[in-house]
Amino acid sequence: MGTGLIFDIKKFAINDGPGIRLTVFFKGCNLQCQWCHNPESISPKVQKMYNAKKCIGTLSCVENCPNDALKMTPEGIVTDYNICNLCGKCAEVCPTKAFEMLGAAVPIFELMKKIDNEAIFFDQSGGGVTFSGGEPLMHSEYLIEALKECGKRMYHRVVDTTAFANQEIVLEIAKHTELFLIDLKVMDSKIHKKFTGVNNEKILSNIVALAKTNCELIFRIPLIKDVNTSKENIEETAKFINSLEGNRTIVNLLPYHNIAENKHLKLGNSTNFEVFEAPAKTEINEIISVFKNYGITASVGG
Repeated sequence: MGTGLIFDIKKFAINDGPGIRLTVFFKGCNLQCQWCHNPESISPKVQKMYNAKKCIGTLSCVENCPNDALKMTPEGIVTDYNICNLCGKCAEVCPTKAFEMLGAAVPIFELMKKIDNEAIFFDQSGGGVTFSGGEPLMHSEYLIEALKECGKRMYHRVVDTTAFANQEIVLEIAKHTELFLIDLKVMDSKIHKKFTGVNNEKILSNIVALAKTNCELIFRIPLIKDVNTSKENIEETAKFINSLEGNRTIVNLLPYHNIAENKHLKLGNSTNFEVFEAPAKTEINEIISVFKNYGITASVGG
């Protein structure tokens, strides 16, 4: 059985599928979207976050670091990652949780205990479990095992994905999933690669294959001004959706926001952060109208 590196488990999620859900966030993504609002999910390795605003200067982290990798500066605690082994001791002893470790290998039996504890909310709301990331398909062996266990319990299952994986894996996961939430970034492959690091041919091919299964598909489009908000791109997206088999007519629009800026600072990656713009409300309304003209229901959120 594979090991899934998980960086967060969110209870009472209401935007990751129907009903009240428990969302499992896998660590690691094979795309490098420049606007990603969860930059802590991209690396497939354990990381450490430091929030200087929470630090009260007790120095318990410095005193308990086994490798002497921490020191206090006027800007707060600084980690020397050349000698830090990410043991997490600093996070354990920090009284204000200024340090946070991101990523832990959670055994399937332990994950299922957490999921089972939320079953009453699934039953009452028509909810279930959503596997997100990062990219959950990077952890396919573990993901399939978790989906099977959820299936045995009749929990509704959602996979939130970019669909960038080998098609054999995608179709195997589809056998154990009721709903896919699929990102559609931009239709032009060159632009897609410029802003995400990969071409989109594999993604589009996998979506075509998924549309032939019994799984429900809902598309999510992050709206990034001057990247994918042009009428040409929206029309090409609508035409692609209409070319798919089945009733694939729901699109969630996710306007850009800069919540990632503070996360980059906590990760020590402030120089890597690039600011984009969200489209204006009038532009979003125009995008909704374009989709409507193609028989597709687009709405903000979801």
